[in-house]
Order: sequence, then C-alpha cells, then structure tokens
Amino acid sequence: MTGAIHSLIRPVRGGFAVFLALLLLTGVALAQSIVFPKLTGRVVDEARLHDAQTKTEIESKLAALEAKTTHQLVVVTLRSLSGHSIEDYGVQLGRHWQIGQKGKNNGVILIVAPNEHKVRIEVGYGLEGALPDAVAHLIIQSSILPRFKANDFPGGIRRGVEDIVQVVSGEGEEWKRRAVSQVSARAPDWFALIPFGLFGLIFSLIILSMLRDVGTALGIIPKKRKGMWRTLDYLPSSGSSGSSSSGWSSSGSSGGFSGGGGSFGGGGS
Repeated sequence: MTGAIHSLIRPVRGGFAVFLALLLLTGVALAQSIVFPKLTGRVVDEARLHDAQTKTEIESKLAALEAKTTHQLVVVTLRSLSGHSIEDYGVQLGRHWQIGQKGKNNGVILIVAPNEHKVRIEVGYGLEGALPDAVAHLIIQSSILPRFKANDFPGGIRRGVEDIVQVVSGEGEEWKRRAVSQVSARAPDWFALIPFGLFGLIFSLIILSMLRDVGTALGIIPKKRKGMWRTLDYLPSSGSSGSSSSGWSSSGSSGGFSGGGGSFGGGGS
C-alpha cells in the first residue's frame, strides 16, 4: 500500500518541480527582455528630443549637482518601453545603471517615453525622504506635463531638472508644503459627508421596508416568523464606469560618468 502511495506522489512532485522550473525561466526571460540603453552620459537622449545646446545646459546642471551634493541625476528619453510599464522599467533601469553612490543610494532618473506618452521620476532609496512621491508627482504635473502638452519637450525636461535639483539640494520645503496642500485639497471632507451618509442610510432602509411589504403582499417574500430573522435576498446594485485618456501621464558615460552603485526600490512618481 505504501509503495503504491509513493508511486502516485512521485509524478506529482516531478510535475510540480517542472512547473517551478518553467515559472523561474519565464521570470528570467521577462527580466532579460528589457533592452536598456547604454549609460553614455548624464543625458541619454535615445528619443532625440534635445538639441545640442539644451543637452549641454542640462548636463552642466547635473554635473554641478553631483559636485555639490554627490547626488546623481540622470535624464533619459526612450524610443520605447518595449511593452513594459514605466514603473517596472524605471526600477529595473535604476538597478541596471546603479545611479547614485553606493551606500547612499542617492540617485534620481527622469524618464521620458514620448511614444507611450509617459514620464516618471524614479528615486533611489536614499533620496525618498528629500524627494517623496507627492513632490515628484507635483513636479511632473505642474512643471513638465504642461510643456510636453505644448510640444515643448526640451523646455519641459529642462524645467523638471531645475525643480528636481532644487528639491534634492535641500530647498524642497516649499515644494513639500505645496504637495501637502494639493493632497489636502483633493481629500474629501468626511465630516461634511456624514449628513448625506445618514440620509442615504435612512432612505435605503425605507426603500427596503417598502420592497419587503410589497414582496410579502405579492407572496414573493415569505412572511416573517415570530422570533426569527428573515434575510432579504434582493438588494439594489450599482455599477461604475471609467474612462482613460491618451494624454501624458505620470500614477524615479561620457567623460567617465557612470553609476556609483546606488539602489532603487520603486520610489517615485
């Protein structure tokens, strides 16, 4: 009997091992399917959005930032995200390039994918406090996207770089205050909604009571027995619909320049 059981278990174990192996190989294949551009400098313009003067100006600002703070900020424009989300692409690109100093993890990447209308600020672990998601989102929404929508890609990138440099240089308090104000403005006033909630609850109870009486009178719902609770099986349902926009969205070595071994964990916006 025991031998028969073991003979049945062996194929199951073998099949499970094969499944795990296939799952692992699939994960490795997906990770390897992303072809990253080479880190040729502080500005990697694969999508060719910059003219020579603008590229030189931005690279100068980024070099000055690193000399002053050791923080590394890199700008990359992509021809394509190769079917990946910009969030996943950004994290893996940051780890591949290792932007930022090892141990400090103080790297930032401004990623622009014009064909997919995506832009993201990918932030290393060490700068998530200086450049939190809310501030990165605010920079994208207020400084970068308005210029992109006007087809001013160099201007949007240049302004985004200036704002990121300001924040990670220790002058980000005003940005943080604005980000908090923006989040607070979007947050609903729950106390103001309490009367509406109570009204909706009372109205729903009245409707349910009316439905119960009508159903009982028509014989659809059995009469309630004394000493027992009855469950109403027919409740109103509500649907929801959403829409999507095709516009820009946000939800972050030349001359010997290279990443310094920094680590990224998905922070940014």
